[in-house]
Amino acid sequence: MTSLVSELLLLAYDDRTGRDRSGGFLEIGLGGAVVLELAIAGRLDVVDKRVQVVPGAPLGDPLLDERLAAIEADKPRTPKAVVERTAKKLKPVVLEQLVAGGVLRRERDKALGLFPFDRYLPNDPAAEAEAKARLGAAVDAARAEDARTAALATLVYALRLERAVFPDRKTGPTRKALKAIAEGSWAGDATRKAVEAAQAAVMAGVTAAVAASVAASS
Repeated sequence: MTSLVSELLLLAYDDRTGRDRSGGFLEIGLGGAVVLELAIAGRLDVVDKRVQVVPGAPLGDPLLDERLAAIEADKPRTPKAVVERTAKKLKPVVLEQLVAGGVLRRERDKALGLFPFDRYLPNDPAAEAEAKARLGAAVDAARAEDARTAALATLVYALRLERAVFPDRKTGPTRKALKAIAEGSWAGDATRKAVEAAQAAVMAGVTAAVAASVAASS
């Protein structure tokens, strides 16, 4: 079974360009995916507005077990803070796993013929196709048949990926259906808040840079 973390990354990357379409917030989304995976597995809960680890056996997924151990070793934090901390340095790890597993292939390219960067293109499209099919059925019904599909819909909603995932659907009704599926998910809500906080921080930084530039030139 493809992990929720892998499914989200595959949906976020463009199959033709091999580039991330999340607007720079995919890593936070992946942190949310880890937290949702752990919650679905019954290993995380929220008590008094703080995330707590529920005792249990290892999940058998090195990435999930590693991040769960980090949450357990930390002090109790809000869901938003747990998502943010879990997300750190997560994107390259997931990309490397998918390349090693043959799901993606890495191609080296240069922007403007000068600046090297990596494209990540589908090598085995089955996992992404299956995820899109489940999401499409959930959007049509405005509800998900299982917790994993509901979690994936919640992440797509939090990252505003509906246009990238469903280019042939009208954005408004699609987003409305995703919101209906996402309601009630504490981990999904925490992911959305973390994304909004990051977006606000980026905007504040851009505004400060522009203000400093204007002041310097006047």
